[in-house]
Amino acid sequence: MKLHVKKGDNVVVLAGRDKGKTGKILVANPSDNSVVVEGVNIISKNKKARNAQEKSAIVKTEGKINVSNVQLVCPSCKKATRVSNKVVDGKSTRTCKHCGASLDEKVKKTTTAKAVSKSKPAEAKVEEKTTTAKKAVTKKSTETKKAPAKKSASKTAPKKSITRNGGDK
Repeated sequence: MKLHVKKGDNVVVLAGRDKGKTGKILVANPSDNSVVVEGVNIISKNKKARNAQEKSAIVKTEGKINVSNVQLVCPSCKKATRVSNKVVDGKSTRTCKHCGASLDEKVKKTTTAKAVSKSKPAEAKVEEKTTTAKKAVTKKSTETKKAPAKKSASKTAPKKSITRNGGDK
């Protein structure tokens, strides 16, 4: 089954104990309709030491959540939105229901490149030259500026560190 979200998309959680949290999708599993979202559904697992050099630990990782419990956040309008599929240049693309913007990065790049090439090419070249000239000027100006002077010792007292036996350093 095809999912409405992909790896790298920003989503908001709609249900569960992490309701309202947002995060980036780390893994999308279409076979079992689940996704792993960064910072959501944190699970604690006990890791046992297998030899003398390893230490036992409690490892916290993100768990899977059902894809029906997440909703995509549109990068242009910053709203949680449902996804509609439209055909652009013979390819099916995901678009935002609120603002109609494309949600696929590849389509955004190609459509903006085509829009620039369809507009007056002479103006586009002039704009590119002026922006590169501005960048060169800003680079030179930042190189010539002096680094800020370091501040002297702070007015507050230094922090004391405590050793294992409880004494002060």
